[in-house]
Amino acid sequence: MDRRTRWHLAQDVAVAVMIAAIGLAEVWVPFESVQGTGSPLVSTVAILVCAVLLAMRRIVPLALVGVPLTWVACFVATAGDTQVLFFGGFLPLALTLYTGARHGSLRTSAAVCGSVFAAVILADFFVPELQGPSEVLFHWGVLLTVFLIGIGMRVSERRAVDAAVRASIAETEAREAALRAVADERARIARELHDILGHSVSVMVVQAGAAAEVVDIDAGAARRALEAIRTTGTDALAEVRRVVELLREADHDSLSPQPGIARIPELIEQARGTGLAVEFRADDTSDLSAGRQLAVYRVIQEALTNVRRHSGAASAMVAIDRTADRVDVTVTDDGGDADPVGAAGHGLVGMRERVTLYGGTLEAGPGPSGWRVHASLPTGAGS
Repeated sequence: MDRRTRWHLAQDVAVAVMIAAIGLAEVWVPFESVQGTGSPLVSTVAILVCAVLLAMRRIVPLALVGVPLTWVACFVATAGDTQVLFFGGFLPLALTLYTGARHGSLRTSAAVCGSVFAAVILADFFVPELQGPSEVLFHWGVLLTVFLIGIGMRVSERRAVDAAVRASIAETEAREAALRAVADERARIARELHDILGHSVSVMVVQAGAAAEVVDIDAGAARRALEAIRTTGTDALAEVRRVVELLREADHDSLSPQPGIARIPELIEQARGTGLAVEFRADDTSDLSAGRQLAVYRVIQEALTNVRRHSGAASAMVAIDRTADRVDVTVTDDGGDADPVGAAGHGLVGMRERVTLYGGTLEAGPGPSGWRVHASLPTGAGS
């Protein structure tokens, strides 16, 4: 028996003991609610049997408790050898009706509630004390109210369960969609880095050929070519480590270099062409590796796209700040409390994955007058 079942049993036993105590007091004190003549002993036995059945109403199958309880109460009420009791007879019937309407399967609930209604109808025919107009109006009014409360609680619980299931499904689907977005973005990054590597190797081959041509004529030119090969090779090795970590599928179209910081002014002009007033400020970052330049480009591209599509901003500010060991990218807008990153679906996921790839950090949230996206990337080749 699990904890929930034990808790239900404790509740039902407490309710059954309370009803039995009140019912016995009603018989033996007696209360003014007692009607008719009969044996208090028979009434006591009926009260105790009903109490036992009530205590078991959520432990054993409901129909095995509710139906016998109903007909035990009906039999002793119509046999002419017991009193007509409110606390000892009518209250257990009302509680059984509520349990039938509130719990159990549709078939079980129909059986229990139908038994209660049938028993009360039968009692109305054979018990004179129940046949007065005021008495009929009272006990049927109470029973119908209890029945409707049970049905209402049942419907409310079902709606709450359905809502919880829908929320769980939506959360699972959102989590799966986010994972797919991460996987797609990593695959895209891997393809782009593959292109960067291809371009870097091509540059190294050209520089090596140039060095071979001038090594006997111009040692300085050969030295510069070899230095370019070393720098390009260092960057390429760093990119190779990242490509291997991503374990991406080989899928690329060309060896042309991906966009870098030099093409950011094109992004700015495109944003201005849509009516967005964009202010652009940038430090010299021409010495960044191609992968980092691509990361900076993509962050600005995604942030400006989100501002145009979702924030309703009239102006934006793009800043690229370079320090000795880091490059910081900041995109702000005046879109108020709008959330362009969240509204854009998985744009934030893609930006964060791209920045994290280079050991950087990404922050997105409310700024002084709108939304602010800030990315910080280390500039070291090995990071």
